[in-house]
Amino acid sequence: MLRVTDLEVLPGRFSIVKLPTAAHGAVLIGQPASQPAFLAVTDKEISLVCPTRAVPRTALAREDGWSLMRLPGEWDFRLVGVLAALTAALAQASVPVFAASTFETDYLLVKTANLERAARALAEAGIAVHTSPTP
Repeated sequence: MLRVTDLEVLPGRFSIVKLPTAAHGAVLIGQPASQPAFLAVTDKEISLVCPTRAVPRTALAREDGWSLMRLPGEWDFRLVGVLAALTAALAQASVPVFAASTFETDYLLVKTANLERAARALAEAGIAVHTSPTP
């Protein structure tokens, strides 16, 4: 099992911001507001999570085949262990995960080939997984 032994604390202070509308954020990355997308910009890289059909032609690398799960409802920043509970259940089932968070909730991406196994592992941990209707 991989153990994280180091974390780097970056200088400065950061804010988590909720924009006025999903459309406003979508304009920033050129993505329709009806589909989730996540953009991360650091001094080392720019990463984008978006629907496969919307991957920019200018992408330097891509990893396709992920399914997106969202925690329903709004979650308070003071809550502790929400992601840990989810990722621990998936780690125990040997399901790799990519996590992304917004101002109100958390998202997990798992390879679509592992989605059923992930759903079973989460169900065994007491976390129900439901399929959303197609938009």
